[in-house]
Amino acid sequence: QLQLVESGGGLVQPGGSLRLSCAASDFTVRNYTIGWFRQAPGKEREGVSCISSNDGTTYYGASVKGRFAISKDHAKNTVYLQMNSLKPEDTAVYYCLADPVLYCDLVDPWEYDYWGQGTQVTVSS
Repeated sequence: QLQLVESGGGLVQPGGSLRLSCAASDFTVRNYTIGWFRQAPGKEREGVSCISSNDGTTYYGASVKGRFAISKDHAKNTVYLQMNSLKPEDTAVYYCLADPVLYCDLVDPWEYDYWGQGTQVTVSS
């Protein structure tokens, strides 16, 4: 059964860094578009980043551009989200999503067929 498992979340001070991992099983990340969305309490889900399957182009939400970086490790079948210069407003549950045909979408997470369970990121002093 196709599965996405996020890890790497935790508590970090403002200005710090975290690297989230999204490990895939029963499918190859090379052939899927992978997106990261986040949801803070009382807020709508927000698109964070996406890497397309066909050409590896990356996209970022305006609030994280220049601070976050998405990448695929095909050997480990894992997608990473490197998060630097973290701010308290980055606090949220971060979800990894996958889709075999979607190009990239940072607006509607329901366009993706598969979701991970989420990992909590808390940025606080």
